[in-house]
This record gives sequence, C-alpha cells and structure tokens, in this order.
Amino acid sequence: MVLAAPLVVGTVLGLLRRPTGRPEVDLTASADSLLEGQATSASVTLASADTLDVVAVDLRVGRGFVGLSGRPERCVSVQPGERRDVTLDLRSIRWGRHQVGPAIVQAVGAHGLLRQGPSVSGVVTATTLPLREGFEATDTVPHAQGVVGLHRSRRPGEGTELTGVRAFSVGDRLHRIHWPVSLRTGELHVTATLSDRDTDVTLVLDTRYDIGFSDGIDGAASSLDVTVRAAASVAEHYLRHGDRVGLIDLGQAIRQVRPGGGRAHLVRLLDVLLDAQPARGSGLTANVALSEVAPGSLVLLLSPLVGENSLARAAALGRAGHAVLVVDTLPADARPPRRSEWTQLAWRVWLLEREVDVARLAELGVPVVPWRGAGSLDLVLQDISRAAAAPKALR
Repeated sequence: MVLAAPLVVGTVLGLLRRPTGRPEVDLTASADSLLEGQATSASVTLASADTLDVVAVDLRVGRGFVGLSGRPERCVSVQPGERRDVTLDLRSIRWGRHQVGPAIVQAVGAHGLLRQGPSVSGVVTATTLPLREGFEATDTVPHAQGVVGLHRSRRPGEGTELTGVRAFSVGDRLHRIHWPVSLRTGELHVTATLSDRDTDVTLVLDTRYDIGFSDGIDGAASSLDVTVRAAASVAEHYLRHGDRVGLIDLGQAIRQVRPGGGRAHLVRLLDVLLDAQPARGSGLTANVALSEVAPGSLVLLLSPLVGENSLARAAALGRAGHAVLVVDTLPADARPPRRSEWTQLAWRVWLLEREVDVARLAELGVPVVPWRGAGSLDLVLQDISRAAAAPKALR
C-alpha cells in the first residue's frame, strides 16, 4: 500500500484534470506572396478550455517550402482559456502556388496519462514568384515600332542618343543649338539624335515536357524551372525598358497574354507563369495563338527542344518573317532516370540527334542559344538586330 499510494493519488489527480474537449487549431501565414529563397513564417494558434501539459505541433509543407532551421515542428504547453501562438519559420525554395499545412496537433494531458488527437488545421496557399536574375540584354531591338520605349533606334528623331551635328532647319528646337560649331562656322547648327522606340516581344514557352529533376533554388533545376525563371527575367527587362511583352504557353491551351506594358502587366505575366506544368496542350490552339503574333515582333521561344513540334514551330515562326531566337532551356547536367543498362547510351544518341536539329535551325536563320543566366542573349540579339537593319534584296 505504501508503494501503490503515490501512484493511485497521482492517477486520481491526473484524471480530475482530464481534458473535456479537443483544442482549437488555426493556421495563418505571415505572407501570401514571396520570392524564391525568401523566408516567411506560419503561425499555429492553439486554444483549449483545459490544461494541456504538452502539445506537439507538426506543420506539413509541400515541395515548395522547407523549415528554416530543420523540420517545422514544436512542443508547447497550453493553460485553460489561453490562446497560444506557435510560430514556425519557413523558407520558400521553388516557384509556384504551394499549400502550407495542415498542422497536425497531438496533445497530452492529465499529467501524461492521456493522449488526445490528432487535431488537424486547415491549409493556406502561398504564392512563390520565380526569382528573376539581373538580366540585361542589348539596347538594340530588331524592329522598333512605337515611340515611347527606351531602345535606341536607327531613325533620326527626338531621343537621347547623339549622332552628330547638322545644319539648323525649320522646326528644330532652340535648346539643341550647338553653339561652339555655330560660332565657328557663322551658321546655326544643332545636335542630331536618334529616336527612342519600343517593340513587341512575344515569349513562347514550351512547357509540355520537364527534363531533369527540380531540387529548388538551392539544388538542381529542371528544364521547366529554367524556362519559367528565364521568362520572368526577360519579361521584367523588356517591360522596364518600355516595351510591350506578350506570352504564349504551349502547354496551357487557354493561357495566353496579349502584349502589354507596365508593372501591372508584369504581375499578369507572372501569374500565368506560376501555372506552368508539364502537360501537352492543344496543338490547334497553339497554332492559332502563334498565328496572331504581330508582324515584326521579337519572338523568344524558350524550350528544351524535345520533340519535333518544337523545332517545327521555331522554323515556322522564322519563315513567317519574325525575328526569332530560340532559348535552349535544357539544363547542362540533365540526366534521364535509369531504367535499364541502355538508358545512358540512348541519352547520348538523343543528344547527338538534337545537335543535328539545332544545326538545321541555324541554317534556316533561327539561332539557338543555351540559357546561362544574365548576358546569355546579348551577342545573338545584336546579330538579329543587324540582320533586320540590313538591306533586303527585292525579287
């Protein structure tokens, strides 16, 4: 009896504190939109009418988030009538729309005699925008059309790029008078400039296939990761320079963004990029969308160049008279999953066939450039601009 008395007393006192209901669990996120690599936090609010000695909170996250310092879990205690906020730090590692939660809660009461749960919270959706590199392209565009952009054109007009000094003519502005030359020659001379113009840029995304493995921003990138991040970088660059940017996703049958400008248009483009998935869209819908590309547009086809349709569409856009640049988004370290002892050999043969197809596109006047971050497209865009400005032979 002496040995059993403490156990009996402890059991009775514990059962007197037996919880009568489940704890309330609520999940919220501190931010609903962030960039890849950015940190955020999720808050799990616990409330109970009883004393809970230990409450274990385990937050489930998808592939787009990881715990900032290990697995997002924590143990706390909750007093009667208390609302306890448990903050769990997270880090976003991949673009897209990802679910945070649910939070799985296990409670222990009655001095550890009773276990309650699990209690499951709801889920919240957090949007992670693709990380946009500091992309800078050449300031020359193949076909400058409007008069509101920041690109230097080859047409004389009101702009910021100086081309020389010429004689004054009726209509010239007085503030452009070049006084040193005018005083030396005895006649009025003015500084001549080139007009600043814009262009239409159409981004064509081939998202029907995803080659490689995606480990987030800190690891390996698949072809879909490279495509989305490159498209975001290029779109932001041209929109910042006053151009009109449109987007066609070949993997989504009804997701097309017509050319537009401004920061609100960038948000619209990013919203479409977040839904990019490796799926085969309608070929008819894609052909109709490509046929509506404005003449003279700069078309950037971002594709891993898998399948004959991608090569055929690039060639068709070039024959239609557009300035076409194919951006190769196949990762340099991409490898197929091993299925047999012939997998590696088949992959090498496919790469050789792909090199032949790329060479054929170059023969048709459609350059192919691998995406390697900022500055990848400079030299090729300059060549395209020179070719567009070159005199054409008349037939």
